[in-house]
Amino acid sequence: MHNKLSILLISPYDLGRQSFALSQASAWLKDNNFNVECLDLSVQKLNENSLEKADLIGLYLGMHTSTRIALKALPKINHHAPNATLFSFGLYAPLNQDILAQHGVRYFFGGESEPDILQLAQQLSNQAVSDVKNTIVRTEKIAFRLPDRKDLPPLSKYAKLIQQNDEPKTLGFIETSRGCKYICRHCPVTPIYEGKFRIVPFDIVMQDIEQQVAMGAEHISFGDPDFFNGPTHAKKVILAMHKKHPTLTFDATIKIEHILKHAELLTILKDTGCLFITCAVESFDDDILLKLDKGHTREDTFKAVSLIRQAGLVISPTFVPFSPWASLKGYRDLLQDIINLELINEVAPIQLAIRLLIPNGSYLLNLSGFKELIGDFDPDTLGYQWQHSHSAVDKLQLDIMTIVEHADQHESTRQQTFASIWQATHDALNTPAPKLTIGSSKQVPHLSEAWYCCAEPTSEHINSF
Repeated sequence: MHNKLSILLISPYDLGRQSFALSQASAWLKDNNFNVECLDLSVQKLNENSLEKADLIGLYLGMHTSTRIALKALPKINHHAPNATLFSFGLYAPLNQDILAQHGVRYFFGGESEPDILQLAQQLSNQAVSDVKNTIVRTEKIAFRLPDRKDLPPLSKYAKLIQQNDEPKTLGFIETSRGCKYICRHCPVTPIYEGKFRIVPFDIVMQDIEQQVAMGAEHISFGDPDFFNGPTHAKKVILAMHKKHPTLTFDATIKIEHILKHAELLTILKDTGCLFITCAVESFDDDILLKLDKGHTREDTFKAVSLIRQAGLVISPTFVPFSPWASLKGYRDLLQDIINLELINEVAPIQLAIRLLIPNGSYLLNLSGFKELIGDFDPDTLGYQWQHSHSAVDKLQLDIMTIVEHADQHESTRQQTFASIWQATHDALNTPAPKLTIGSSKQVPHLSEAWYCCAEPTSEHINSF
């Protein structure tokens, strides 16, 4: 017997992937006989009929871009659902509760939030034993369910795997764990999980893989903040997946530190179908890496790149090249290291334009002397504002972003885009640009949605709903 309460779960944006968080919350609610509808604003528009009939509306705010989109969407949500109770969940929900509250959101759940979502639904339908608190950050273990993906758009609507001389492949999205046992200062996971991570049980992971393969998935993107937080669990999953689906490929995100520590697992990754590894390199400057508390050095990155290539895998590095500590020379040196490592094809151009975001609760705020480098918190951009002490660095960042957006619109190759960035950097330094020796133009495997989760959203993202 279904409960009469009508629940609408909305994902504003999840990097072009079908949301694990939305499907997990949906499973918890449906298992308790609630009526649930899911809406993904990255591939769907806000549905007025769905809003008008909803009694409870949940917004999944797992990253900066999703939260910015949610704030733009909330006036329309409030207009069409003036009597609905609004809640938010995900990393950015508790961190931005004051701003969200100004837009009518009443509850803010972070971490392992499904029990709190269920309790809120039960409270509104007079089934709860006690009232749920307005703000809850939960990191203790919960009983994961098989994600309910039936109400989400088909996988064909989402991002694709792109490979040279091959048709784009349908992407599935799996999380084998949530949270992270590390506390990188700039990471949005850190202020919520504070060094904790939670494993999704093996059987749930495998059943989720099975249902996504049945939905057409040809490649699995593992969305764990770090796939090797639990290396034994990760190994068990990929061996079982490969045994059941030997043609299924995958990618994962792994720390540089873990690449070095678990180098023996790289061959297993390759043998079980891994195509590339996303690594948060962030910088080649050891002083900046220390400030970010990344746990690796420039030398470590060089070693990790070598190990990954020796295993026959591709590295997909991420960077935060523009920060209060950056310099024109430092940026040029970063480009030179990319050239020296022959990584031009592997680096998504957007990675070379990213400016450090400082959200509410950021552990960067605990860094000695950091507050003197930044301005006030801006509720419109959901971050602390900062200008570089050398205005030419800020101008270069804007120039690089313009180059990247132009290249994306005109489908320029990564090599062509890098050459433009190389020239712009030397123009900023007022020095001649040395001739580039770029090497092979082979396209490396990558996902069609390359936007970094901590990058500023584009106007296209903001207006997508």
